Amino acid sequence: MNKSKTMRAVTIDKYGGKEVLQVNKIPAPEPGPGEVLIKVEAAGVGVWDAMIREGRMKEMFPLKFPVVLGADGAGSIEAVGSGVRNFKVGDKVYGSGFMNPKGGFYAEYIALAEELVAPVPKRLRPFEAAALAIPGLTALHGVDGVLKIKSGDSLLVFGVGSVGHVAIQLAKRLKARVMAVASADDGVALAKAAGADEAVSSSTGDVAGAVRRFAPEGLSAVLATVNGKGLEEAIAAIRQGGKVAYPTGVNPPPQGRLGVEAVAYNGEPDRASFDKLNALIGSGPFEVHVDQVFPLNDVAAAHAAMQRHHLGRMALEIGSESVAAHS
Repeated sequence: MNKSKTMRAVTIDKYGGKEVLQVNKIPAPEPGPGEVLIKVEAAGVGVWDAMIREGRMKEMFPLKFPVVLGADGAGSIEAVGSGVRNFKVGDKVYGSGFMNPKGGFYAEYIALAEELVAPVPKRLRPFEAAALAIPGLTALHGVDGVLKIKSGDSLLVFGVGSVGHVAIQLAKRLKARVMAVASADDGVALAKAAGADEAVSSSTGDVAGAVRRFAPEGLSAVLATVNGKGLEEAIAAIRQGGKVAYPTGVNPPPQGRLGVEAVAYNGEPDRASFDKLNALIGSGPFEVHVDQVFPLNDVAAAHAAMQRHHLGRMALEIGSESVAAHS
């Protein structure tokens, strides 16, 4: 691919609301050394995309406009740069493009370092793969990296959203007993479908009583994907020496107590993490719940839907329009 090629992409040229999302023709990226060029089939739509768009992360991640959004997605390898060893043209892949200097997944093409890319697990459909990287790595680093969940542990997953329902499935792969707390009854149903041994709604149920019945000797740990009603009761039920882990950005940050540490963490992408995530997913049936799929031109509607109550993730269908030369 040469520099005369263009592609359709969602760009923003300033911070703002959904109105700053524009579908434009821009130059397609080229893969540098150690990078792969992906022809994007679908992109995940996450709350972090909206936070970046609105400028809520600008102190940590200042943008140089224009910017192509899209932290995760999936597609097929179109070309490889020099030194790439793990992928070849035609491979189906998914990856993490969070703050990628060459642009995100809301585009027909993305160039990414090969360590930020992984083969699509065989059991996943394209839209599931597109919505996997950020929640999957965040769930993995919490359950396996920080909390070190093992067989027989009792884990409570607080929040059955994009990260939570994946975390439940990973914890069950690690042979833990898992309880989930959701904000509403539809989240309870998703948690049970994901394999939770117990699930309760914080809006209609008795969280403290449910936890006591689930783990009368105390919880091993809590993964708090959000903060909200019922979290204090869950943390109070962690036995001495246990932990509560939460992704950076959960606000307000959960607080530990005497004998229980609260640990913030990031779901950083790297080859070892992708390999571990794929191995756990590949050991049995697995679902990344995609609530709605929107065409690329309806990206503003996708952001609006994502900011309302929903289950799992939203996704964009990028489409099959081929890269065209500049006129």
